[in-house]
Amino acid sequence: MSKNAISNSVIRRLPRYYRFLGDLEANGYVRISSRELAEKMGLTASQIRQDFNCFGEFGQQGYGYNVTGLRGEIGKILGLDKQTPMILLGAGNLGRALASHIDFRNRGFDLVGIFDANPDLVGMKIGELTVMDVSAIESFCSENKPTAAILCIPRESAEKEVEKLISYGIRAFWNFTHYDLRVTHKDVAVENVHLGDSLTTLSYCLNSSDEK
Repeated sequence: MSKNAISNSVIRRLPRYYRFLGDLEANGYVRISSRELAEKMGLTASQIRQDFNCFGEFGQQGYGYNVTGLRGEIGKILGLDKQTPMILLGAGNLGRALASHIDFRNRGFDLVGIFDANPDLVGMKIGELTVMDVSAIESFCSENKPTAAILCIPRESAEKEVEKLISYGIRAFWNFTHYDLRVTHKDVAVENVHLGDSLTTLSYCLNSSDEK
């Protein structure tokens, strides 16, 4: 099945499968059936089999799935066996937290540069990287060829910066601005992250409960 034919809902379940299988592996599981995995994840065995069948045959009838092998295959599908160079725009509180605490290398990325327009932040060390001035992005991209970017910049700057970054070779955006990027380039991927939306959803779930 081509990537374009796979539904977004299936794609969004893949990281969860990968995480659960990692926990199983750490707890000594060698194999698991679709029924057992479904029970642990709150899904159905049929759903799990359908999801995996989008990418090939991973299990053996009467045996189930090899936990380590299946996790490795899902990791390859997610591109976790690669190290895509990534830059970060915005070294404020959120940007620093992401740069300091996200395990990029085990998620398929290599954070290679951090940029900010605030002269008070330029020169700051975050881990092994030094914050650079935004004016250096073009030359940095030309030399280091990053293809992904994290956006932790003001909303009003996002659209303009995205167009520039695309022209510099960026093809994927992890967007933490309050602006929903609507890029017209078909080969550009965008993951919009709205932390406030997640908290609001939690509020709905809490307040829509029948238990008062």
